Amino acid sequence: MTDSKHTTHDAADDIRNRDIKIYVNGDIVHRDEAKVSVYDSGFMLGDGMWEGMRLYNGTWAFFDEHMDRFFASCKSVSLDVGMDRAGILDALSKTAEANDMQTDVHCRLMLTRGTKVKPFQHPSLSRSGPTLVIIMEHSKPVEALQSRGIRLATVPQVRGLPMSQDAKYNSHSKLNCVIACLQAEQAGADEALMLDPHGFVNTTNACNFFIVRKGEVWTSTGDYCMNGVTRQKVIDLCRANDIPVFEKNFSLYEAYGADEAFLTGTFGAQTPVGEIDGKPIGTGSRDMTKRIRALYKDLVAENTASA
Repeated sequence: MTDSKHTTHDAADDIRNRDIKIYVNGDIVHRDEAKVSVYDSGFMLGDGMWEGMRLYNGTWAFFDEHMDRFFASCKSVSLDVGMDRAGILDALSKTAEANDMQTDVHCRLMLTRGTKVKPFQHPSLSRSGPTLVIIMEHSKPVEALQSRGIRLATVPQVRGLPMSQDAKYNSHSKLNCVIACLQAEQAGADEALMLDPHGFVNTTNACNFFIVRKGEVWTSTGDYCMNGVTRQKVIDLCRANDIPVFEKNFSLYEAYGADEAFLTGTFGAQTPVGEIDGKPIGTGSRDMTKRIRALYKDLVAENTASA
């Protein structure tokens, strides 16, 4: 690895984050005092769901879409949230207020099945109710990535079939992605480009993946990747602005020869890809990526505008 390594979650250092307050099951405490039990099912098994969200102008961007995914995921694995959407919003609001946070804030909302009575797998051993943790940080993506771009390496670790662990779950069980990220690092890249079980280009270990070819925007079918909120917003923006967009199977051949490539995620919005497997992508002009990034910025501003 080189000293110039970056990730899609690189953020400018903010001294205020050293004293943030964290929500833990209704209590809001200094980060040094925020703790969960070693018997917690999330710590012990990765048994939980989470959401990453951004706060702008005192409003959570695309809150309803994030809650749609969060509650659907929890229902799918019989995980009782313990509150409704209004309760989640109230917990978020209290945490933001305790931290005096209004904008350029990133949140990780985490829910586990709760504390177990014995250190074993069965869900019935979690009997005290769910554990809800909210971490908020002052966080802005570093601008350097917009010129340099992320370096990806194709890795042997794939996103699996839905009957093994459906990639649509935003679950605490991220070992599959961690292994992919390690493989990319060991190959000298920033992050991993993961294929689907059939060998088609799928996603990265942390974000959704798009390419641009001859004025068209392509992304995977979505069958084997997290169906990200930002991913869907980009697809919708393309359709609304007469940009041809396709959810389809494509191979590394098309990815290597793309005019542009970019990643989507709640934190970085749209992050350009500089190279894949050591091969530079396009000429570096990235006109389509810049256009989509501008459209998305306007959409966020519209969605989070003060009433």
